[in-house]
Amino acid sequence: MTDVGDPFEALTLAQLRQRSSIKWRAHPEDVLPLWVAEMDVALAPAVVDVLRHAVAIGDTGYASGEGYVEALAERARPWWNWTIAPQRARLVPDVMRGATELVRLVTPPGGTVLVNPPVYPPFFAFVRHTGRRVVEVPLTEDARLDLDAIDAAMARARADGPTAYLLCSPHNPTGTVHRADELRQLAALARTRGVRVLSDEIHAPLVLSGPPFVPYLTVEGSEDAFALHSASKGWNLPGLKAAVAVGGPATTDDLDRLPVEVSHGASHLGVLAHTAALRDGVGWLDEVRRELLARRELLGELVEEHLPAVRWRPGAATYLAWLDCRALGHDDPAGHLLRRGRVALVAGDDFGVGGAGHVRLNFATSRAVLTEAVRRMGTVA
Repeated sequence: MTDVGDPFEALTLAQLRQRSSIKWRAHPEDVLPLWVAEMDVALAPAVVDVLRHAVAIGDTGYASGEGYVEALAERARPWWNWTIAPQRARLVPDVMRGATELVRLVTPPGGTVLVNPPVYPPFFAFVRHTGRRVVEVPLTEDARLDLDAIDAAMARARADGPTAYLLCSPHNPTGTVHRADELRQLAALARTRGVRVLSDEIHAPLVLSGPPFVPYLTVEGSEDAFALHSASKGWNLPGLKAAVAVGGPATTDDLDRLPVEVSHGASHLGVLAHTAALRDGVGWLDEVRRELLARRELLGELVEEHLPAVRWRPGAATYLAWLDCRALGHDDPAGHLLRRGRVALVAGDDFGVGGAGHVRLNFATSRAVLTEAVRRMGTVA
């Protein structure tokens, strides 16, 4: 596969509509889908090559080997100055399945899991599916961790029994990149209160500007915590399921209790694709990040022109925009913009406390689609 230049301009809208993933099948063809976290890109050549070869030789069996863990470790050292211990890394089906298995390890049925809304909606559904209770500790007005509120919530929850804290880092939907000092304070609180931290770091490769991503397991006090990583978001591979759960030095006994069948849920093709992405797809990712930064700037211009009443604080990471539409006066802005403007977004209510009146917009698309979507929104706002 040859270099395609800007990966967001490689495919026409007509070609994208040939896709059969949920992004392109959930709504009629007159709707522009800027909702679910899939990018409108041509895949990294390294990923295409490994998948073509696997299919050509019928390599579609069960996942095996340590290649994914090794590739993640090779990338983590130069990117984040993080040394991953392979003996404390486990293959899991995907980040959320890995998170739920870890929740089961460190909390009992009926136990508490703290989250920071507005936050990725599956945090609620998956945790509740395990039989645990979700307690919401909202972000501050400027979308940062409210450490005083977190400490108070940890103290209350811990009084009732073992408690976990599910951190989203970088944060979805706000794009916040948590600073090293914030993470150190969080780790100190968790150790003092006896709370186990699980850090979903799936968007770590997608920091576009500002302070660098800091892996939670690199901060002091994180020895009994876990982190979950995947190439899924950075390289647009959500349909090729695979992820890695990594534990701190004090998690060996916990990881030994992780059922061996958990690793069986990862797709072999997923493992091959994610490994190739991490090892040979960095140049492609660099181009994606450059173009996402340009799309973020374009979105700001379009919102200012077509939606001046909408408030938006651009995040430092991800390709997701958290738009405050409360000034538009609609009870359900996402529903209104879908019905009248034919643009699909994610409703803010799905993200928990603080989400009402907001929408999440995915700007990982072509300039033409993004421009037309915001224009449509402006005409019906």
